[in-house]
Amino acid sequence: MTEVFSDEEIEAARVMFARPVSFLMGAASLEGLPEPDLPEVAFAGRSNVGKSSLINALVNRHRLARASTEPGRTREINFFLLDDRLRLADLPGYGFARASKTTARKFQDLGRAYLRGRPNLKRVYLLIDARHGIKPPDETALDALDLSAVSYQVILTKADKIKPAEGLAMVEATLKKIARRPAAFPRVGLTSAASGAGMAELRAEAVAASFA
Repeated sequence: MTEVFSDEEIEAARVMFARPVSFLMGAASLEGLPEPDLPEVAFAGRSNVGKSSLINALVNRHRLARASTEPGRTREINFFLLDDRLRLADLPGYGFARASKTTARKFQDLGRAYLRGRPNLKRVYLLIDARHGIKPPDETALDALDLSAVSYQVILTKADKIKPAEGLAMVEATLKKIARRPAAFPRVGLTSAASGAGMAELRAEAVAASFA
């Protein structure tokens, strides 16, 4: 990420994300959502893009969010409570073919309904694999986010699997692709859950979005 945060902001975000965190609940319907009484940031992306790994890296916990090699396993919105001050929401993945169309539509519609009707949702982080960039299923997700009018930020994942120059080039290419999208935040993150790259800045982004 571009260096837009001060050392003090980076340190404050590190302290915040080092506070106690726990799995709160999984919601399979809008009626099952927690009360909108705390700020929330949500994580969306294609199945196996690394959402669970990124959430674990953000809070420095190995197994808080459960990663799976089976695409489409997350069929609820999973909520994690950080320091009794902030909720992290892990949205169902999209873009896989193993579930039936009816099943896939059911929980992807849940994610869309959450985006449209969550007044305390401060920012959505749309995760994109840095090796591949924005693909057609991601374009569909971007369209849905724009229609929801929720502020979202593209975060490139798995940066450790490509060369640094390739990562920077992908950031620039992604910025150009989202430049005219009305709800897109004008910064793109480059991260690696494996190496920790970009995590300090992403923490600071989340704190700034949630408590501004």
